[in-house]
Amino acid sequence: MTAGLIAAQKAYIQFGMKPVSPQSLPASIDGTVDLLAQADYLSDRSLGTVLFLALKMGRPIFLEGEAGVGKTEIAKVLSETLGRRLIRLQCYEGLDVAAAVYEWNYAAQMIAIRVAEAEGEHDRQKLEHDVFSERFLIKRPLLQALEPDTAGAPVLLIDEIDRTDEAFEAFLLEVLADFQITIPEMGTVKAAQPPVVVITSNRTREVHDALKRRCLYHWVGYPTAERELAIVRTKVPGVGKKLSEQVVAFVQALRKQDLFKSPGVAETLDWAAALSELDVVALDPATVSDTLGVLLKYQDDIAKLEGSKVKELLDEVKSDLRAAE
Repeated sequence: MTAGLIAAQKAYIQFGMKPVSPQSLPASIDGTVDLLAQADYLSDRSLGTVLFLALKMGRPIFLEGEAGVGKTEIAKVLSETLGRRLIRLQCYEGLDVAAAVYEWNYAAQMIAIRVAEAEGEHDRQKLEHDVFSERFLIKRPLLQALEPDTAGAPVLLIDEIDRTDEAFEAFLLEVLADFQITIPEMGTVKAAQPPVVVITSNRTREVHDALKRRCLYHWVGYPTAERELAIVRTKVPGVGKKLSEQVVAFVQALRKQDLFKSPGVAETLDWAAALSELDVVALDPATVSDTLGVLLKYQDDIAKLEGSKVKELLDEVKSDLRAAE
């Protein structure tokens, strides 16, 4: 097994995925949808189309949407199903080049200089060439993503780009336009094969147009009730038929309420799993009220549903389900 493939397999284990052998890119939109389905990611055709085009054209894909709708999962699934290494850059306020791209191992450089001087080496140009070589370079995610890999170009996940500032966005332009990074002391590092780039944003702020223009764009919205039900039954197989229908219908109804943060698909899955652990067969007002903290993450939202509101909403959900039978 090659070193690149071993690294990829380790990445799958780290993220709880099943290691698979590298495979070629899908040849059609349907093939892309089927590829995602191999890892139990149930995609609609519009997402499958954009992903297929991004893979075919070698372009980054920019995924925007509410938190918890499955944007990050797409990169993980692509890594798993394509057999590629996943490299993740988690963005945050104040992220800089040293944390995202590279930095020099200054301590090791100083030791090397002292050792060279002690051995009688005083050629300044040679010393500078030696200490600014690759063995003293600490490679961060963006630089790692440009390195060749026998398992194929890695999947680079730039997660929650909206948490960074405009200065970092500007730096990304060179990376996304030409898949290269300039290191002043060494020169330009260019990818022999462009990585599969997935950029996500929760839209806490607008990302600059210059960055978006380099990507194919897709808004990942909340799924329909039918698709969310299929997701729940796929991801939480232990949940009963009646309970899964009520869970999805209740969450769909919650998203129509005036909440600060509506529950995403991740919360739906967490809630279904939690109810299954409690051996709940069907929803009742007391159980819903007791477990609202799994669905909603803000006290003001929970307070809006306390008292008779939960019962009123649940009665509506059950009535609609009976009418649909």
